[in-house]
Amino acid sequence: MGLLQETSYQYYEGSQVIVASAGQQNFVLSLDPLPKNAEKFLVSVNDIEIVSSNYTYNSLTGLLTFTTGLNVNDVVLVELKNKSLGKYRYTTLNDIVNNYMVGFVGDDKIINNVKKSDILFHTKRGIQEFSYDISRVEKIQEVEVGFTLSIPMPQDYVNYVKLSWSDDNGIERLIYPIRYSARPSESPLQDENYNYLYDQEDNILVGTSVTDAKFKDFDNKKITGDVTEISYEPKDLMDTRFGLNPETSTKNGGFIIDEARGVISFTSDMVDRIVLIKYISDGIGTDDEIKVHKLAEDALYKYITHAVASSKSNMPEYIINRFRKEKRAAMRNAKLRLSNIKLEEITQVMRGKSKTIK
Repeated sequence: MGLLQETSYQYYEGSQVIVASAGQQNFVLSLDPLPKNAEKFLVSVNDIEIVSSNYTYNSLTGLLTFTTGLNVNDVVLVELKNKSLGKYRYTTLNDIVNNYMVGFVGDDKIINNVKKSDILFHTKRGIQEFSYDISRVEKIQEVEVGFTLSIPMPQDYVNYVKLSWSDDNGIERLIYPIRYSARPSESPLQDENYNYLYDQEDNILVGTSVTDAKFKDFDNKKITGDVTEISYEPKDLMDTRFGLNPETSTKNGGFIIDEARGVISFTSDMVDRIVLIKYISDGIGTDDEIKVHKLAEDALYKYITHAVASSKSNMPEYIINRFRKEKRAAMRNAKLRLSNIKLEEITQVMRGKSKTIK
């Protein structure tokens, strides 16, 4: 039996068409995967949208039930609000766990006995590790920077890949991290003798950051050298063009990540710019994201096997070492497969690289 459970129309259009018989009320959806609830799709009969109070939906069976029977040859259209393409590349969490229980657990198999909950735990942990190093689940969030010069970290943020801003032509301009300032996570209040102040419960009092306020008002041109008029007075030269540092001589701005507060802050010249945050997720932020690329599926099975064997007290050490070697080899193969190196693309990039750089 093939793995494709939906028609080409259902996949490309994200919808399913069913022709009703006389008095028919129950309709079985065959969309893959089935919508999780009725809020994920729209229902229309003969091109007239039907409100959700006129039908019920069972997400486990995919059964759509109308409150009243339809007429013969009525055309029912179920259309997904957000269709997803390219999902055949991935294997879901449930399939990974079920396949492992069938293929690896039982009598005369690698693992004699293990709980399904243990397999689920190690699978999720493996997906996290693969997201960091192998499959590299990278997302791009587009945000406009306001006058606060700060934006919150994405909800499933783990680490950033790069930050850039989009110019008028939609071209990315790389933003570099700042090393010449910082974002204090705590600013204790002090008295005139520089002693810390405390409340009635002996908790330290904190205020707003002076460094943060100064940096927001700082004119970034003083270190980038981007000046419209140059004064040849010694002091002005020292503050503008003389002795520029290539690290700071850029018009693309800079950013600071406040790990404690979960905020990304920018220099003053970034106001009203559209920022693209390319970051790494752990791959298990939502249920829809918990999936494994098929090119790394075998490596995940090897990872689970080693993890399960390592957690057993009576497992011989030589068996664990064997599973460890198999895991490393499979993960290395998966990384090579997912590196997606194309010779033609490398050739195009390398053209002109032989030019002398002075």
